[in-house]
Amino acid sequence: MMEKGAYIFDCLRTPRGKRKQGALNEVTPIKLLAGLMKELDNRHQLDTSEIDDVVIGCVTPVGEQGSNIAKMATQFAGWNLDVPAMQVNRFCATGLETINLAAMKVLSGWENLIVAGGVECMSRVPMGSDGGPMSSDPHVSFKTPFIPQGIGADLIATIEKFSRKDVDQFALESQKKAVKAIKENKFKSIVPVRDQNGILILEHDEHVRDGVTLDDLENLKPSFESIGLMGMDSVALQNYPHIEFIHHIHTPGNSSGIVDGAALVLIGSMEKGKELGLKPRAKILSSALVGTDPIIMLTGPGPATKKALKKASMKISDIDLLEVNEAFASVVLRFAKDLNLKNLDNVNVNGGSIALGHPLGATGSMLMGTLIDELERRDLQTGLVTLCVGGGMGIATIIERV
Repeated sequence: MMEKGAYIFDCLRTPRGKRKQGALNEVTPIKLLAGLMKELDNRHQLDTSEIDDVVIGCVTPVGEQGSNIAKMATQFAGWNLDVPAMQVNRFCATGLETINLAAMKVLSGWENLIVAGGVECMSRVPMGSDGGPMSSDPHVSFKTPFIPQGIGADLIATIEKFSRKDVDQFALESQKKAVKAIKENKFKSIVPVRDQNGILILEHDEHVRDGVTLDDLENLKPSFESIGLMGMDSVALQNYPHIEFIHHIHTPGNSSGIVDGAALVLIGSMEKGKELGLKPRAKILSSALVGTDPIIMLTGPGPATKKALKKASMKISDIDLLEVNEAFASVVLRFAKDLNLKNLDNVNVNGGSIALGHPLGATGSMLMGTLIDELERRDLQTGLVTLCVGGGMGIATIIERV
């Protein structure tokens, strides 16, 4: 009898291209996705008619990223016309949510081979350009008070007494680790982006700042102080009356970078993998979602991780490597406190979104590839990916190498 489970056969991603004058500015989201789809096809000689579904995340699904970009990309890539596809949006969790949805489909027994992933071209389709009542409808805002995520990050830092030096030092380490990882070619999942003539456009993560110093970071001005003074701080403080004022310590240097990028993850049953000659790299052990306070918004990774650990009958000490999305430095520091981590030695060992960038709909899938690559490189077994999520949510997924 074949073992029941959801297995990851492959992970691949584009490099992350910076928003301003970046190499990927010229590339449309559908071309980023289709390029990865062609690479996945070629790498495994896939009969794409065997794919039961394609689940692609995108947080700003309008314009060039609208109209179910997942299905458009499969057709543009030349995949079999029988392949169905859908677009998913769970804010920053989207890239990991597609993996979890794929795993659930496989575990149900109704489907056997899924392509998950995500895309976000933030230089071409700006963050927030899809609008939405959360921030724009005063009637909604009155009942569900809205503040920008950066205010939430500063609120976390204020409550937890994280200093500007704490978050800048964390950011510096993220940069150093990412630079080292690039120089040592640790990001094995990267697929270079080329134009229609095969000319190389980008082959490395472009947002990383080699040589940045603590002085450089300390000289940056807080990003959210001005909008805080315009009234957003007051909204937050109404819900946290024990806080007298918010310390604004997050800057462009200790917050996630705005970038372009895409990622794909091939997931299926062991039986289908054997049938198609696919070697499993990891097994998905558990996943979890939580809701948290939508005002502070960014505290979800801790409770989501605890929930996922409970489902897997594991403790945090059972996890060899962790990828905690660096939406803001205070998010990871709060996560470490929630999980009682004595140090961050096994957290984001190759840097994170502060250094590399956070292409919203793709990040979760990118982190999974980074995690599996590093588990294999170090010959370790277990890993966890977790992200904070807009609107007050958290997500976590635990895997084990096969």
